Amino acid sequence: MPERSTTLPNDLRADVQTLWDYHDMHHELRPADVGIGLGSHDLGVATFTAELFHAGMFPLIVFTGANAATTVERFPRGEAVHYREHALELDVPDDAILVEPEARNTGDNITLTRKLLESRGIEVRSVVLISRPYQQRRAYATCKKLWPDVDVICASRPLPLDEYIESIGDVDRVINMLVGDTQRITVYAERGFAIPQEVPIEVSDSYNNLLEAGFKKRLI
Repeated sequence: MPERSTTLPNDLRADVQTLWDYHDMHHELRPADVGIGLGSHDLGVATFTAELFHAGMFPLIVFTGANAATTVERFPRGEAVHYREHALELDVPDDAILVEPEARNTGDNITLTRKLLESRGIEVRSVVLISRPYQQRRAYATCKKLWPDVDVICASRPLPLDEYIESIGDVDRVINMLVGDTQRITVYAERGFAIPQEVPIEVSDSYNNLLEAGFKKRLI
């Protein structure tokens, strides 16, 4: 198998950085009732969730996620299960973690987590959604659609773009995911899965430029 590149080509940098900045909600972190770690291929989500727990941002964690084609090889027992195990290794107490192991998309993450917390009689007025950096805007829009009364704060590991690409180990994968998530902002709102979000013209232009460059693997 050829080695994957972690170097962002200079001719793509401006467009990739535009999408990267757009998906960051730039929320100011503040304490909340629950931290919700959204399952994915990125174990850094669990790492940052544990860091926020230790910083006193929330007293309870829910890790949510089953598997997807992009995660089953890395996390064969399910994303949420592996996230929990990683958090335990980072000294998060077992009784501070709940696992929701069935969600297969962001809508499921929100809906099933909400049901889990309600079934435990846990009142939730505010949540921190911890996700991959480029999933923040979609997670926010989905949560506001499906759980409109809760106060939502979005957070991700505070890594610059190049460091994030290095942590994932595959620049093409990151660009494809950025393009796919940008498409979903509009498509999911049109389908009623999420609230609408403004897409500035410079974001649309960068999205179209990257489509023309061939980054279409994560389109729906």
